[in-house]
Amino acid sequence: MAAERETKLYECEVKRRRVRAAGGYESFWKIKKVGDALIDDDSEFRCKDCFGEVKLYRNHKPGGPGPHAEHKRRVDSEYCVAGIYFRNAVDGREPRPSAHPVR
Repeated sequence: MAAERETKLYECEVKRRRVRAAGGYESFWKIKKVGDALIDDDSEFRCKDCFGEVKLYRNHKPGGPGPHAEHKRRVDSEYCVAGIYFRNAVDGREPRPSAHPVR
């Protein structure tokens, strides 16, 4: 099963807020390392390549992968340039954004 894990997603986008010039706040996405996002207790994440949902993992095993993210939906992994299923595909598929992007 380890071969099916997506260990290349060491960065993700994190939802942040900033003050608008006209007043109030606006949301924006910032690219962060997964380890930093876990330390900062951020709560909303998405893939930086396809904008699909990702799940963050901490490093639990010595010698295992460091903090990383994996797609929650297999179809996102099948058509995202960072997805393990996309990298293993031999049918010449083209990358595309997620059908269910996190907004």
